[in-house]
Formats: sequence, C-alpha cells, structure tokens
Amino acid sequence: MAPHDPLHAPDEPGASGASDSSGASGASGDAAALVDFAVDLTSQEVLRRAQVMEALGPDWDPVEVLLGEEAAYDLLYSGLDARQQRLYDDLVAAGVLPARGDGRAAA
Repeated sequence: MAPHDPLHAPDEPGASGASDSSGASGASGDAAALVDFAVDLTSQEVLRRAQVMEALGPDWDPVEVLLGEEAAYDLLYSGLDARQQRLYDDLVAAGVLPARGDGRAAA
C-alpha cells in the first residue's frame, strides 16, 4: 500500500511516494510546494459572543453577580474556628487565597 502524500494528487508525478537521490519526494517535494493555510475565526468569535449574551438574557446584571459572589465568599469564610482560621491565614500568606478585608475571615 502506497503512503499517503497530501501534497500530490494520485495522478500527479511523485504521488507514489518514491524518493529521488536527494531524499525529496518527487519534483515538487520542496517547501515551495506547501500551501499556506490560514483561518480567520473573527466572525465565529463574534457569533459565539453574541450567542452567550443572548443566552444570559436582558436581565443579566454583572455588577449584581459580582456582589453576590463576594457575599458568598464572605459567608464561606465566616464563623471559622481557631484551627480553620489558622489554615485560612496560612493560605492567604501563601498567596493561595486573596486577603479579604483586614486579612482575617469574617466573624
């Protein structure tokens, strides 16, 4: 079975994959035979963004969403016992968690 050569049509010379003495495949095996291929995804990206905004709907309020996330984090790190507070402080000091407020979890 002959190897697949995407640069040559089956009826073109050199399509059989036979090599000449230079090791190149056929007369057009050099870089000039390559085809420049580019895809512009700009229109697809614009379409994708429009579809995301449509899916979010007209009532989506990004500021409200961010405030809700902040409130959730405040609740998540509230009411920690001494051991949990030490772990929280260690994670903040290591840069794993951002410091919140005065650097302590909410009481």
